[in-house]
Amino acid sequence: MRVNKIRRRQVVVVLIMVVAGVGVWASRISQPEPQTIQTSTQRELFGNSNAKSELEKIEVKGRAPKTGYSRKQFGNGWGKINGCSVREVILARDLTDEKIDEKCRVLSGVLNDPYTGQTIQFQRGEKTSSKVQIDHVVALSDAWQKGAQQISPEEREKLANDPLNLLAVDGPANQAKGDGDAATWLPSNKSFRCQYIARQVAVKRKYRLWVTEAEKSAMSGILEKCTEVN
Repeated sequence: MRVNKIRRRQVVVVLIMVVAGVGVWASRISQPEPQTIQTSTQRELFGNSNAKSELEKIEVKGRAPKTGYSRKQFGNGWGKINGCSVREVILARDLTDEKIDEKCRVLSGVLNDPYTGQTIQFQRGEKTSSKVQIDHVVALSDAWQKGAQQISPEEREKLANDPLNLLAVDGPANQAKGDGDAATWLPSNKSFRCQYIARQVAVKRKYRLWVTEAEKSAMSGILEKCTEVN
């Protein structure tokens, strides 16, 4: 029993260290302490004025054909961070009151869902795990049609597993989004839209992806209504 407790504690420490190493596109953002990772990155990365200025640096082009797209273009499923599945790392980051076993698996927790504003009780299981899904904020299909075809396979795999581009969210909301961009889908939780758009801008800047005219218009419209995101 004592050994199991020690192993679980070691897993939690590893996950905290992983979260603290989340990559961001803005070089001025320093690595915060593990316990302040969320508030620090939101304050510095998602500031309205910063997102608006970064959006202006993104190229505007038409959507390329989806020809050749498959999930495997971005790697074979979830990658690993320090031996832990990226999915489990994101669950551990985004859930509260989480319980984690010695294999890095998140067994249960509470999600304050950013997309719907609902509180979701997560319980690992064949019929229950899908209630909380890991969303690619910039959908991989969207990325493929807006520049990802032109980056290396290694960068595409990094994009698919980058914590900056991943959020634990309500499963049905994730399914409704599909591969939509900002012009076709936004979170129903309006209070999160500023952060959502700012995160998309950050991802597209980091991986040199472009936006369409309609997408940029939608992004700009959201950001114009935003105050500084806390």
